[in-house]
Amino acid sequence: MKHPVEEHLLNISRRQFFGKMAQGIGAAALGSLMNNNLFAAPQTPFERGFLGSPHFAPKAKRVIYLFQHGGPAQMDIFDYKPGLSAQFDKEIPKSIRGDQRITGMTSGQSRLPVAPSIFKFKKYDNNEDGLWVSELYPHTAGIAKELCVVKSLFTEQINHEPGVSFLQSGHQLSGRPSIGSWISYGLGSMNENLPAFVVMISEGKGASQNVTSRLWGSGFLPSEHQGVNLRAGNEPVLFLNDPNGIDRSDRRRMLDLIASQNQLEANASLDPEVIARISQYEMAYRMQMAVPELTDFSQESAETLDMYGPHVKTPGTYAYNCLMARRLAERGVRFVQLYHRGWDQHQNLPSTISMQCDDSDQPQAALVKDLKRLGMLDDTLVIWGGEFGRTTYSQGVLTKENYGRDHHPRCFTMWFAGGGTKPGISYGKTDDYSYNIVENPVHVHDLHATLLHLLGIDHERLTYRYQGRDFRLTDVHGHIVHDILA
Repeated sequence: MKHPVEEHLLNISRRQFFGKMAQGIGAAALGSLMNNNLFAAPQTPFERGFLGSPHFAPKAKRVIYLFQHGGPAQMDIFDYKPGLSAQFDKEIPKSIRGDQRITGMTSGQSRLPVAPSIFKFKKYDNNEDGLWVSELYPHTAGIAKELCVVKSLFTEQINHEPGVSFLQSGHQLSGRPSIGSWISYGLGSMNENLPAFVVMISEGKGASQNVTSRLWGSGFLPSEHQGVNLRAGNEPVLFLNDPNGIDRSDRRRMLDLIASQNQLEANASLDPEVIARISQYEMAYRMQMAVPELTDFSQESAETLDMYGPHVKTPGTYAYNCLMARRLAERGVRFVQLYHRGWDQHQNLPSTISMQCDDSDQPQAALVKDLKRLGMLDDTLVIWGGEFGRTTYSQGVLTKENYGRDHHPRCFTMWFAGGGTKPGISYGKTDDYSYNIVENPVHVHDLHATLLHLLGIDHERLTYRYQGRDFRLTDVHGHIVHDILA
């Protein structure tokens, strides 16, 4: 049987300890939310995060992550391999494939025939190496001078669920805090009326995998740092609107009463989640005014709307979400995550990837151009990419005009724009089969370390104590990719 003092100490977490020392801190926090002038010294945007301020001067203030869910085929869009035409239908050499683990979808095939891309590429001479872009992405090619294309990303995950979880949280098992949650926790919000972390989902033109809320969850971090999903339709945030018969003054009195009861519970239990609940109720109250203005495109010029394409006014489309991402960034949202589904092209890839690229090309190019036009690209980091790449060999029947591609973790392509990255460069190289990395490999942990670095965060120092150890986004790994930094 434990000594009573020992039992007491075991029940006090680090956060609870500081909460006990600052008795009533929840009331002070609530008061500050309700009264901006409660404290003499005004808070800066960075003072709301755990870090207080970045570790060093940031290059980027915010991130827009265009996640291409399903795994785009790198050799059909950015990783040009003209020599593969001569290898059509030949078995991929054992020297190239090695002992790589493959999925159950192709492990039973008698042959793994090489499937060259049928799409034409054009070189954009931004540097001595040039940047090759497929005919599938003419609008994105038009912003080539702004792009930092990294062709040497790799991961250990070969299936969608662990692959996406790894890109979003640094761990293949779901339940860890997502990137946006770590950034919200570390830096806080730049807008008191909108969350620091917002998520939007669009349905693409190909086969889609499920997208679930755990991908933007806060894990063991306080729950106010989880992503807020803005949905398509008349109610972007569920239960945000007042019930029928309740006006705004009634809602204010109700929230005040609930907050006072929650504060009593926080004082008694020292549970930080109770304080998080107070904060979330207040945020929801403020979002009631901010979200309708956010989703109103009537003040956007016809030129801007045309730039994003014909579907920009349709909620839930990639075009609509890209414009929303710009508007969110403009209003100080720290991390905007777009999930664009439809990249899981195991069969009929030429036709499905053509539709998918046509759906995504113009809006994402417009987003980069729009940010640059508004003077925001320098301090906004835009990221594009999926959870892994696709195989050079065909899954299923191969013809000159048709093929499919399986999952491929050994190499895949992502691009970056703005936010302190070098514009107009291609970084990293793969072999002649777009199968193995031969120059400048970049692991997922390296990607995360570099992303945090651009935001002014030392990835080794953004930690959270949980279950007896300090956790971080990059776990015990990660190196900053200095070569892609401006």
